[in-house]
Amino acid sequence: MVSKIEFHPAAAKEFDALDGSLKKEVASKIDALAENPFLGKHLGVRANVNLTGFYKLYVAKKTYRIVYRLIGKEIEIVEIIGIGKRDKKQIYKLVVRRVEGVKKRRT
Repeated sequence: MVSKIEFHPAAAKEFDALDGSLKKEVASKIDALAENPFLGKHLGVRANVNLTGFYKLYVAKKTYRIVYRLIGKEIEIVEIIGIGKRDKKQIYKLVVRRVEGVKKRRT
């Protein structure tokens, strides 16, 4: 079963901003995620940030990360939360802010 891919709005902007060759590589990894949502590695606590329930997938010789989570009992949706450089674990901090922002809007 192929999972549906959805982007957090900010992650969609990050994807659109990538240069051509990097965008192709990221797109290829995202296509692979649709086929196998468990392709990435589990995240736990990173940079003092709890990312339990999220996964990371390396891109571009491990310089970029795709951070995502799985939604649904049968993993109907792979939600891309962030795409960014590994540099100083900034991508992980961004993801937490995005997820917390969604939680606040829903309550």
